[in-house]
Amino acid sequence: MSEIYTPDNLFAGHVMPKVTDVGTIAAGQNLPRGAVLGRVTADGKLKLVDKAATDGSQNVYAILAEATDATTADKVAPIYLTGEFNENALTLAAGTTVADIKASARAVGIFIKSAVKA
Repeated sequence: MSEIYTPDNLFAGHVMPKVTDVGTIAAGQNLPRGAVLGRVTADGKLKLVDKAATDGSQNVYAILAEATDATTADKVAPIYLTGEFNENALTLAAGTTVADIKASARAVGIFIKSAVKA
């Protein structure tokens, strides 16, 4: 049986080009597509962006392009380094809001836009 495609409305425009790459998702996380990632300064691994972090992951680095289960070990996963993203389709750490990370996202070419929630 084939899977049915369900649009997730992750993208919110096509003016800013999407640049992709891969990154290492730090172990201990099971993240959905659209997770906003910060980069740990010490080892370069990616974690869910968290405004309370002090290890570098408090700043936006990328958006996760595919759901990735790194629960038991680090995993290499595709990421978006730039683009225009729908704030309603993004995942952030508990207690972190789009307003908290919007400026750091803008600084790396990630534009977070308001869009009508479906």
